[in-house]
Amino acid sequence: MSNTDLEDDLRSTFERAAASVPQSTGLTERATTGARRAQRRTWVVSGAAAAAVAVVAVVGFGLAGSQNKPSQPRVAAVPAVGSPTAQTKPLTAQTVSGTWRAVEMAGFKALKTSRPQDPVLTLRPDGTWTGSDGCNALQGTYTIGQRGAFTATSGPQHMIGCDNVPHTGVLQAAKRVAVDGDTLQFFATDGHQLASYARAR
Repeated sequence: MSNTDLEDDLRSTFERAAASVPQSTGLTERATTGARRAQRRTWVVSGAAAAAVAVVAVVGFGLAGSQNKPSQPRVAAVPAVGSPTAQTKPLTAQTVSGTWRAVEMAGFKALKTSRPQDPVLTLRPDGTWTGSDGCNALQGTYTIGQRGAFTATSGPQHMIGCDNVPHTGVLQAAKRVAVDGDTLQFFATDGHQLASYARAR
């Protein structure tokens, strides 16, 4: 038998065998559907895994941030003005009474100049004051509150000039006083110091 006859015989055998196999309808479709389902399951699993990784990353970043964040120092409370720890000794006419000599006055530089009279200021417990500007006798009244609120008036006086120490101007401009030991201070409405006096007697 030649090679050509043998090939023809084998081809005929294969064709008969193929013809005897029953035909299965939809085989290709079922195979394709199965492949699609397997691919869909793969996508779902892959998506879930990616979401889990993202959650873990976010939580880890949050924990790391909270651990690396510096703690804020606590600020100590400051006692409010008027609280028991911020109160000062109440001022009265008795507290400020006495004779005082100016040691500093805003805008006045001639305190140590020689004058005919001793330029002192005397505050009395009855709410009156007297004194001298160095050349003229001075007098008036004053009131003082417990928190140092202060008002004063001045009476008639002579106007002899001699580098007059402006006690009257200080008293009329002052809105608050403070006493610290043997120092008496007068303050304006805006809080700046007008004058400082030392106790003379």
